[in-house]
Amino acid sequence: MSSPTSQRVRKLPDERRAEILAEAASIALKEGLERITLRAVADRLGVRPGLISHYYPAAEDLVIAAFVLAVSEEREELFPDGGTPFERMAHLISRVEGDGAAGLSRLWLNARHLCRFTPALARALQAQEYLDRSRLVALIDDGVAAGEFAAGDSHAACVRILVAVDGVGAYVNNVGSFDEDAYTRFVTDVAEWSLGIPAGKLRAAVDQLRQG
Repeated sequence: MSSPTSQRVRKLPDERRAEILAEAASIALKEGLERITLRAVADRLGVRPGLISHYYPAAEDLVIAAFVLAVSEEREELFPDGGTPFERMAHLISRVEGDGAAGLSRLWLNARHLCRFTPALARALQAQEYLDRSRLVALIDDGVAAGEFAAGDSHAACVRILVAVDGVGAYVNNVGSFDEDAYTRFVTDVAEWSLGIPAGKLRAAVDQLRQG
């Protein structure tokens, strides 16, 4: 009596590529870019490493694509459509200061380190930074036009806010807790100052989002 043979599910190339990339992005967020290997992705998907290499012959290409996917998906979460510029800014701040931001902070920190040794990753990181700046500058411009922000230089305000985000993210791997208000609300404080928002107004909006 013969034992039943397992049947591999055949998927369309685009569907399979998307599945591979999504799994690699998940590994990047949870474990780090260094843990993305063809075998690691194959094991998680229950397929042979050869299938992964068919779509991504070079592991480096998969690592870079996974980074781009992860930060691109987060960008769409940070900059949703709808709401006033002030409401959209409060949403952005609530996410970057929230408990769920650690994974992305670690990923950016991880990528900034690795790009020293991987020129292709450095170029991808630079391109993603440009997209983030463009979206944030556009949001600030909208707020200025609506009379909600008083930033004299939208690009400079954008840079200050993103530097604040990166500065807070630099501590993400600390073993001990760091609960100082000046740290946990640093991005909010910098945004209020950079955008000419009355002190405490953005904090109150962010707190309301967290409570909701």
